[in-house]
Amino acid sequence: MDYTVELYKLDRRMKDGKKLVYKTDYEGVTLDQMERMYPVRPGYVRFIHETYVTKQNLMTGVEYKERYDTPYSCSPASETYWSM
Repeated sequence: MDYTVELYKLDRRMKDGKKLVYKTDYEGVTLDQMERMYPVRPGYVRFIHETYVTKQNLMTGVEYKERYDTPYSCSPASETYWSM
């Protein structure tokens, strides 16, 4: 399975309270391996996402895979995409 790791440093100067430090994709690893590779450290936040999610095209109804971080307006599963 493919996973993406995002590491954030807690930073109260930022609007949402955290600053992106590191983001990378991994192929062919398990969730347990990812958690061991990136242990939670004080002052940091770790997010592990499946890189691709299954969505349904709004116009055709066909299921497809897209990255988890695709902006809503760029996704064929949204009305905004088809109204541009």
